[in-house]
Amino acid sequence: MASKGNCKAKDCKREAIAHHYCRMHYRLWRRGEMPKARYKICTEEKCRKPRFKGSLCEQHYQAKRGAAAANAPAAAPAEAAPAPAASEGTGS
Repeated sequence: MASKGNCKAKDCKREAIAHHYCRMHYRLWRRGEMPKARYKICTEEKCRKPRFKGSLCEQHYQAKRGAAAANAPAAAPAEAAPAPAASEGTGS
């Protein structure tokens, strides 16, 4: 089997096993604990959860969405349109 080279993590000289990382750094990468995360993560400070919508995780997205809905003015209730008159035709 061909050698995959050394781990690409800074100052690591171990043999790479997957995605150019050694076992330890690969495990950290899979958990999202490496500087370059496996997935795109939430942009909120100190949040490392995967993105849900836009640039936020599900928790922060729901919090912002709920805050935006609470700050928005209430929409005027729609008035019901009058029902069309039922025409009764005479039979021929």
